[in-house]
Amino acid sequence: MDPLSDVLSLLKPRSYMSGGFEVGATVSVRFGRHAGIKCYAVVRGECWLVVEGAGAPLRLSSGDCFLLPQGRPFTLTSDLALTPVDFQELLRRAGGRPPPMTGSGCFIVGGHFALAGDHPGILLGMLPPIVHIRDEADKATLRWCVERMAQELREPQPGGSLIAQHLAQMLLVQALRAHLAEGAGGVGWLFALADRQMSAAITAMHEDPAQRWTLQALAARAGMSRSTFALRFKETVGEPPMEYLTRWRMLLAGDRLANSGEPVSVIALTLGYESESAFSTAFKRVMGCSPRQYGRGRTAAPPRGETEAARTDRLEAVG
Repeated sequence: MDPLSDVLSLLKPRSYMSGGFEVGATVSVRFGRHAGIKCYAVVRGECWLVVEGAGAPLRLSSGDCFLLPQGRPFTLTSDLALTPVDFQELLRRAGGRPPPMTGSGCFIVGGHFALAGDHPGILLGMLPPIVHIRDEADKATLRWCVERMAQELREPQPGGSLIAQHLAQMLLVQALRAHLAEGAGGVGWLFALADRQMSAAITAMHEDPAQRWTLQALAARAGMSRSTFALRFKETVGEPPMEYLTRWRMLLAGDRLANSGEPVSVIALTLGYESESAFSTAFKRVMGCSPRQYGRGRTAAPPRGETEAARTDRLEAVG
C-alpha cells in the first residue's frame, strides 16, 4: 500500500454516521465538539460554515467539500444573523430523526468518522481546523461520490446504508488527496507526500519497514545525495529519516500488540529487530511504555505529533 493508505488502515476510520441533512433558508444549526473527523459535501444551495476559533465564516457553495479534523464546534447557517439551534435539539424535536427536507435549503451529505486506531494525531495533527476543497477540478473528481450518495438518500434501497458509508469513506480519501495536491504547505509526512523525492523515500519505508534501511539507501531511493536528502527530509517531514522509520515501526508494532496476539519476540523480528531488548527500548522511547504494558491495554504516552487535545478526544472516544 501507499503511505496514506497505510496510515488510514492503521487508524481504521469507521463511518458511524453517514447521510444527509438540509440547512433551511431560515435555520442556523450548531454542532458540538466531536471526536474523529467529519467530512461533508454540498449537493445544492449555499450556506455559511462557522468553526469555533478558526477565523472568519466560510461561504460554501454547491460542489464544495470540507473536512473538520480537529473536533471543534461549528455552525451551518443560511444567515449569519440567525441565532443557532443545537442539532441535538432539532433531532429531539423531530423524534430522533433529521428534520424533513423542504427542497429549498442547502443540502449537505457526508459522514462522521471515528478513528479506531490508538493514535489519530498522526493524521489529525497534520490538518488545519478546516480543509476546504473548492477547486473546480477537485470538485469534479468528488462529484460522482456526492451525487451517488445523494441518490442513495433520495431513493432508499436494500443495503443503502452500507453503500452510503462506503461512499462517505471514498469522499474522505478523495478530499485528503485533493488537499495534498493543493500543496497547502506545512511540515509533516502528509505534506511530504506531495514531494516526489520525499514520497519515494517514505513509500520505501512503508513498503518494507523491516528492511535494514540506511540513510544512504533511502537517499538513493529519493535520487539525492546523502547529506542533501537528510537535510531536505528533516525540513519537509519535521524529523530525521531514521527517526521517522523507527516511529512508523513502533506504530505498526502497537497495532499488532493490541490486535494480533502475537508475542513481542515475533513482532520485533518482523519489524527488523534481531534483539527483543533493542525493540523494547525503541518501543518505550516512542510509545511511552513497554510493549507488554501496551499489549495489556495500559495507556501509552501521546506519540510524537499527537496534540494533547487529540489525545483527550481519543480517550473520550474509547471511554
